[in-house]
Amino acid sequence: MNTGIIGIGRYLPEKILTNADLEKMVDTSDEWIRTRTGIEERRIANNETNTSDMAFEAAKKAIADAEINPEEIDLIMVATVTPDHPFPSVACLLQERLGAKKAAAMDISAACAGFMYGMITAKQFIDNGAYTNVLVVGVEKLSKITDWEDRNTAVLFGDAAGAAVLGPVPDGKGILAFELGADGSGAKHLYQDEKLIMNGREVFKFAVRQMGESSINVIEKAGLSKEDVDFLIPHQANIRIMEASRQRLELPVEKMSKTVNKYGNTSAASIPVSLVEDLEAGRVKENDVVVMVGFGGGLTWGAIIMRWGK
Repeated sequence: MNTGIIGIGRYLPEKILTNADLEKMVDTSDEWIRTRTGIEERRIANNETNTSDMAFEAAKKAIADAEINPEEIDLIMVATVTPDHPFPSVACLLQERLGAKKAAAMDISAACAGFMYGMITAKQFIDNGAYTNVLVVGVEKLSKITDWEDRNTAVLFGDAAGAAVLGPVPDGKGILAFELGADGSGAKHLYQDEKLIMNGREVFKFAVRQMGESSINVIEKAGLSKEDVDFLIPHQANIRIMEASRQRLELPVEKMSKTVNKYGNTSAASIPVSLVEDLEAGRVKENDVVVMVGFGGGLTWGAIIMRWGK
C-alpha cells in the first residue's frame, strides 16, 4: 500500500469582493489587478465566521467523501497562519467539534506551503504504520490580517478552507515523491506585524524560481519525466508565477489549475480548494499524474507528485 488522498472537501464564504469593490476602497483598478495578478474576485468571511468554522465545514465534506467516521481519524493537522486564538489550536477545536475523540491534533505554521507540509507529514505517519487516517486542513481567514488601505496587498487575498483525508491507497497510486524546503533568510520579505506585510518583488522572484525547481525535482524523484505529468496544481498566488511553473513543465494551459481569478490567494487553502474544483470539473481523473506545488512565508515551499486514485 501507498499513502494518498481518500477524501476531500472545501468551504468558501458566500460574500464576494470584486475588483470593482476594491476600486472604491483603495487606489487601484480592475485592469491593474487583473493584468498583474489574474484575480477578478475573492471570498471574504463575515465577522462571525472563525477560521475553525471554515475548517469544520471543509473537514466534514472530506470525511464524508472518505466514507469513514470521525472516530476513525488518528491525527488532525490544520495548516493556518490565522488561527482563532494563539491557543488552543484550530486542530483541537476541530477535533472536539467533529467528535474525532481518538485523534491527536496540532496546527502547522508554514503559510501558503502549509497544506504541502501537512500532507507530507501525514505520509510519514501512515507509511510507518503509526496511523491509518490523517485529516489535513488548509484554512485561512486572511481578511482579518489584511491591511485594506495597502493597495499592494489588499487586492491579493481571500478566505477559504480545503481539507483532505489521507490514508492507504493501492500501490502505484497516491504520493509518489515529495520535496519540502525553507529559507529563513527570506523571512523579512513576507511576514505579519499585526497586518500582513510583503515585499512583492522579492517574493515574486523567489516563487518563480522555487515553484519551477521543486516541480522538476519531484518529477525526477518519482522516476518520471515532464511528459508523464497530466495536471499541475500550483499555489494560487499570482497568475504570472503560476504560468512560469506551467511553462517550466511544458504543459498546455488546460493542464494547469486556475482558481486564483475567482478566489484570490487563499494561502494554505488554495491547493485543496483547487483540487476539489478540478475533480468536480473532470480535469483530474483516475490514474492522472498530478503535481502540486506551493510556496509561502518563512520562506517555505513544498511539492508533491501523486497518481490520483483511491
